[in-house]
Parts: sequence; C-alpha cells; structure tokens
Amino acid sequence: MKALVYNGPENIQYEDFKDPSLSDGRDVLVKMEYCGICGSDLHIYHGHSAAAIYHGETEAGFCVGHEAVGEVVEVGREVRKFRAGDKVVLSGAVGCGECLPCRSGQTTKCQNIVRCYGLSGDLQGCQAEGIVVPAADFNAIKIPEGLTPYQALMLTDNLPTAWFGCRNADIAPGKTVAIIGLGPIGLMAIECAFVLGASRVFAIDLVPARREIARSLGAIPLDPSEAIEQVREQTAGRMVDCAVEAVGINATARLALDIVGIFGNVSVIGVNLSQDFSFPMGQSMGKGLTFRIGGCSVQSFWPELIPLIQQGRLHPERFVTHEMPLASGAEAYDLFAKRENGALKFVMTP
Repeated sequence: MKALVYNGPENIQYEDFKDPSLSDGRDVLVKMEYCGICGSDLHIYHGHSAAAIYHGETEAGFCVGHEAVGEVVEVGREVRKFRAGDKVVLSGAVGCGECLPCRSGQTTKCQNIVRCYGLSGDLQGCQAEGIVVPAADFNAIKIPEGLTPYQALMLTDNLPTAWFGCRNADIAPGKTVAIIGLGPIGLMAIECAFVLGASRVFAIDLVPARREIARSLGAIPLDPSEAIEQVREQTAGRMVDCAVEAVGINATARLALDIVGIFGNVSVIGVNLSQDFSFPMGQSMGKGLTFRIGGCSVQSFWPELIPLIQQGRLHPERFVTHEMPLASGAEAYDLFAKRENGALKFVMTP
C-alpha cells in the first residue's frame, strides 16, 4: 500500500509501505477514505517522535497520522459491531476496551495498550491507504446518521479535544472565557464554549485572519500583546473565569494563568513535548486557581458531541481549508507547518 512515512525531521514522504494485516481477533482492517493532519503531528514532523522524547532514540520509517474515517474491509473473528462495508470513525488514540478505566470511559488510563496512532512504529499511523484498528468494537464507531465525512473526521480527535478542554475549564452558563490559540482546535473550542453557556469568549492569537474567523463565531478577538489589558478593561478588573490554552508553548500557558481571575480555571490542551514550564506557585495559590492539563479520551465524548453536530449546534467541518491527495502529503505538511494560504485544517484522500 501507499502511506506517508516519517524519514527524519521535516521529511515525510509518500511511499510504498508494508500492507497491514490483522494480528488479533478483535481487530478490523479499514480502507482509509479521509485522513487529517493534526497540529500535534507537527511534533513528529519536526523530529519529536515518541521514541525521541521518551527514550532519547532516533526512529524513522513509520507511518504517521492519527485521524481517519473509512470503510471496513476485513473483520476479526471476535468483532461484534462491524462487518465489511461499514463506514467508520476511528478514535485517534486506542485502549484495550476491557480494563476498568476503559470501561469507565478513561481511555488515557488504559492499563494495557493505550497508544496513539502514528507517534512511532508501535502503532502505525492513519495517513495510509489501509489501517488496522485494534480492539475495534471499542476504538471505532459507525459514522453516525446525517454526518458528512468532514464532520465524522473531526470526531477522531479535534472536536473531542476542544470539548474536553472546555469541560476541563469548567465552562458553564454565564461564565467568561479566554481561548488562547486559534488553530482548528481553538476555533472549535469557541463554538464549544458558547454551547456550554459562556457569556463572552475572548479569542487570542497572533494571526489576524484567525482572529477574524473567531469574530465571525461571536468571540471578541484580541492580539496577545493587548489581551491582558483589554480583558481587564472589559471585565472591570475581574478577568475571565475560564481559560483554554490550545497552543502548547510556555508563553501561552503563562498567558492563560495570567488572564484568569480569582478562583479561575485553566485548561491546557496544547501539546508541549520539548519544553519545561516553570509553574507560578505563588500567583496560582493567591488566586486559588484550578489548573488541568492532559490528553483526551476521545471515545467517551462521542455520545455528547454527535447529537450536537446532528442538531446543527457544532460545525467542526467549517474549519477545513484544504483537501489534497495523500500523494501530495509532503506538500501538505510543508504548507501546514508554514501556515500559508490560510491553512487551518488539512484533509487528505487516497
């Protein structure tokens, strides 16, 4: 088959790759129909693979990507929910589906196989013509009725992560919110914040075009250089109740801590694999802050998010800006990394 393969920093290429095959009775084989490039894939692109980060090793030759929808073409003997021909959504990260954490919806606490596609050779990625889905009855669902392929694709990671970030920030009716970082997940977080009842949402990003998109969603756009002053003025000094950080660098994490007021809630969903962060203990204790950071158990949020899309309350597909063939994957990564041509969400097809 053909796949996008990591060959070193800023070197992802469309290549021949070993055909996937089932290794467990609970697996299914999926023919990819749409896959996406996530902001966190840029960590791999720039050389920060799981092996490099956690083991200090250099690893190459693995298939990348963790967002895909497609058609089931082969089913393991123990699979109960799927058959060949079913159109399915894959969760970007997988769990065993059998341990207590998985059964309670906490895939990130799986006691057996918790992994994300495409971070290393441990679980080959989704930017490929074929994908093996482990424990498929738990790690995939049929594409829900009424959803477009783009909407389904956003359920693999981006939208659940945005929702998770907003939930971790304790956004509730009447609260004021700051969303820091207006990539696809940050923009989706704006929609999520309003669905959860936010009275005002301040949208902060360096890129003017992204701030204008935020304005069209009903948010108050701010440049980072003026954000603290403007929020202080517009909240009569109270600052915001909740902040969601969707970038993953020290400056934006610190901005999130600074922009919330007394007993504020800070939620960090931006991925940071290469920096240490000095946490301001005194400031945080003085404010009585709640600080949460972590990854999303995608599967647990599907029951909440699917009806919101079906009812037209969330529109994650609106942030797709580019569709390209998988064969142009090297170009897609280059454009995405440079944020050129209004790049937000890249989708690829076989």
